[in-house]
Formats: sequence, structure tokens, C-alpha cells
Amino acid sequence: MFKQNFKKSAFTLIELLVVIAIIGILAAV
Repeated sequence: MFKQNFKKSAFTLIELLVVIAIIGILAAV
């Protein structure tokens, strides 16, 4: 159960990084 929660948390961090990257690209353009 702990491992599953950690995996979900890691996915959230990756998703957050992707969103930040998209915002950065839009800001650059």
C-alpha cells in the first residue's frame, strides 16, 4: 500500500513538472 501511494505521489510530481514545462514554453512564446 505504501509503495502504491509513493508511485502515485511520484506520478503527481512528474505531472507537475510537465505542467510547469508547458507554462514555461507558453511564456517563452
